[in-house]
Amino acid sequence: MSGAAAMPGLSKAAGAFTITPHKLSICILIQVYAPPSQTSVPFPFSSVAQHNLLGSFLLSLTKSSEDIFEPKLDELVSQLKEIGGVLNHWLSDHLARKLSSLASPDDLFNFFNDLRGILGGSDSNVMDDDQIILDPSSNLGVFVRRCLLAFNLLSFEAVCHLLTNVATYCKESLSTYELSHFDDSDSDTEAPMHYENMDLENLVVEKVNKEIESRYVVDDRFSFHNHAPKALVRADEDRDFSPGPQVRKINKPREVSACASSSYDVSDSVDSPSGDFLRTNWQIQGYLLEQADTIERQGSSFPLNAFESVLKDLLKLAPELHRVHFLRYLNSLYHQDYHTALENIHRYFDYSAGAEGCDFVSSSSTGCNSFGRYEIALLCLGMMHFHFGHPDQALEVLTEAVRVSQQQNNDSCLAYTLAAICKLLSEFGVSNMRGLIGSSYSPVTSIGTALSTQQLLYVLLRRSLKRAESLKLKRLVASNHLAMAKFDLTQVQRPLLSFGPKASMKLATFPSNVCKELRLSSHLINEYVDEALLMIPDGAFCTQWIKNLKKPKGSVIFSQENECRNNTNAFQFCGQPCSIPGSVLQLLGSSYLFRATAWEFYGSSPLARMNALLYATCFADSSSLDDLALAYGKLIQYLAVFKGYKAFAALKLAEEKFLSLSKSQIQLVKLQLLHDHALHTGNLKLAQQLCDELGVLASSVAGVDIEIKVEASLRHARILIAANQFSQAAAVARSLFCMCYKFSLQVENATVLLLFAEIHKRSGNAVLGIPYALASLSFCKSFNLDLLKASATLTLAELWLSLGSSHAKRALDLIHGAFPVLLGHGGLELRARAFITEAKCYLADSNFSVSEEPEMVLEPLRQASEDLELLEYHKLAAEAFYLMAIVFDKLGQLDHREEAACSFRKHVTAS
Repeated sequence: MSGAAAMPGLSKAAGAFTITPHKLSICILIQVYAPPSQTSVPFPFSSVAQHNLLGSFLLSLTKSSEDIFEPKLDELVSQLKEIGGVLNHWLSDHLARKLSSLASPDDLFNFFNDLRGILGGSDSNVMDDDQIILDPSSNLGVFVRRCLLAFNLLSFEAVCHLLTNVATYCKESLSTYELSHFDDSDSDTEAPMHYENMDLENLVVEKVNKEIESRYVVDDRFSFHNHAPKALVRADEDRDFSPGPQVRKINKPREVSACASSSYDVSDSVDSPSGDFLRTNWQIQGYLLEQADTIERQGSSFPLNAFESVLKDLLKLAPELHRVHFLRYLNSLYHQDYHTALENIHRYFDYSAGAEGCDFVSSSSTGCNSFGRYEIALLCLGMMHFHFGHPDQALEVLTEAVRVSQQQNNDSCLAYTLAAICKLLSEFGVSNMRGLIGSSYSPVTSIGTALSTQQLLYVLLRRSLKRAESLKLKRLVASNHLAMAKFDLTQVQRPLLSFGPKASMKLATFPSNVCKELRLSSHLINEYVDEALLMIPDGAFCTQWIKNLKKPKGSVIFSQENECRNNTNAFQFCGQPCSIPGSVLQLLGSSYLFRATAWEFYGSSPLARMNALLYATCFADSSSLDDLALAYGKLIQYLAVFKGYKAFAALKLAEEKFLSLSKSQIQLVKLQLLHDHALHTGNLKLAQQLCDELGVLASSVAGVDIEIKVEASLRHARILIAANQFSQAAAVARSLFCMCYKFSLQVENATVLLLFAEIHKRSGNAVLGIPYALASLSFCKSFNLDLLKASATLTLAELWLSLGSSHAKRALDLIHGAFPVLLGHGGLELRARAFITEAKCYLADSNFSVSEEPEMVLEPLRQASEDLELLEYHKLAAEAFYLMAIVFDKLGQLDHREEAACSFRKHVTAS
């Protein structure tokens, strides 16, 4: 008490850092790591590497020491097993003996007095070079100094209470160890209880009350929730349960991935019944931020009802924690509960006016106003409508947010709102966007009303990026660069002016612009290179250092969950897990996921696979489950395209991993693979059922889930083509082309035009199909779609060949021109089609002699038959074996002819 009175500025620090049994355990291990007056490698370490490993482990523990949940002693011992090696038993026994020796306040005083000796002082420069000292300014040194200060500020009652907690901490957690100090009798545990139950003088009690009252009025960012004891007393009067706050029942949700699980089970890491510790505002806010991040990552797999009861209890104990309403909103949002989400977002802004938990840069000219943070409330409401697939309501609310942000001079909120409008326009392509925005956002109106939707999107993207850069909103800058990359990938930039002289402009996309924007978006990570910049005063980040205690040595993307848990030898200790904020890692990961998509567009399958694999490996812990499922889905699709239906084994593992997601990319991939398999095997009835299931996953709202709708229509048209219902297939393709044109899906338009060419080819109208193939080629050249361009070239060659043998040479030249892309980046089906068409061109050419160069025809046919058998594509495989039988017949090889004919009949029967 005297120390606190002499140093008034330290009361806030004490309120933000309290001594607990877990921190005592860390201090004991630090004493082992840096014992005073020892040189070289201290006992019991046998090597420098072994000594450094414990130091890295202690560094992780200290950086996670402010978590709202602390691990029990047996969990700490289990972590020591991972890094202790041969010293595991010695470290565990030493820790248990040291804790059990703390039986009186004098023991605690002596312990902290000895702890002070491991710190290097001002005369440390005269020590031996190889002597081990702990730098007071290092992370471990600062932790030890904070513990010393917190202990010196403890009252006698608090010291006795700490002794009781240490006894319970040991007795409950180390039941597997034979601790004679606790097992012989209960006298040792009663000793600290005796100190705690002493009838102290009224003066001491009065000083304690004054100290509590003084802590209540300090800065609320670090102060205790000193209303909590009163709330707990009321809760104890109303309910009949054992001592311990309701907060002890908080069950922190587990990570979905077993391999990326936390280093300890937080559901078991609650305080003991007699170990009630007050939680600081800093810890509670950090816990809520961490849970918000977990909800956004796990989405619908996050436990709804369990966490809802926790939030209700928090509201009872701390009614001023308005962020709890926001957590309830997020919980309802990702569980698709529209009415509850709407109620909680209104309640959050009604109670807090948006002033709690928002990281927007406040404008210096506004200060406090009668609106509170009304513009931020509108932004959140608009994004809620966006999430639920209500584009018109979202646009209306976001337009109002633009107007209010301009009135209140809230530039940062305006920048975020413009970014949200860009995302809305990019995802849904709202047709009446221009009229609504133009009425409230004058800079857009000043450009003119003749802007197309794509031009308006480009203008808004550039202005949002410029605002974010001027306001130094680094994360928004990175996000806007990603949005610009997406625009440059899928849209052709056109002149904004509709009058006056126009400079010549190539109507095409530029991959260099996409790469430039992606590179600029990744520059955000450079802001977090220096560890000093990571010491953010936010409790949400203090737990990140212990999250990934065990890291897999190899790739575990498709490994079994049970194998990840049981095979402890497959893990190695990672001393310094990533402490970069989750939102930054998500943005960085999104750039790699988008790189995979961009390389898909450009037709480079190896680079697409590499970026998807990099994302799934390096950003699995920080990404949302939806994005992670998207990366897994891409990898499974690549596996199916190049390895056939061996991908079903990987699909099964991915299904188990993302079982909790109600509508994930894995479900879409599964339906796509099953549909492809049904088409290849000729089971059109099953293919139609799967196509219907795929269409059901899409929302009925126009413009929402447009990719799923396009995919379902394409597959429905292919079913009709396989059933030789060409007029119905043409009608579906026509409707699909209109939808793509309406929502400016230019890349999809190229695919639909190629579908028209396929319909005419299969129906025998090759002359009508050639213009569609040429139009598709034109789209592919404009958007640099190299693989789709090669596919369109192959279709064009097939159309020319179907016109007669006189066009065989032209068709062969087209195929050979597309071969580098087809063979280097095409899948099994595409390569097989190219090989069969090449063989047909040789056979149709009157100048080609089969008897002179039989391998020119047989080798591509053999390769095609092997690829098609992997795909179980019976109809096309039958065509390949039929051609092989013809060639063998011309060569007079009757045995090989009969073998090819037998394979032909087998595939015809199967189809």
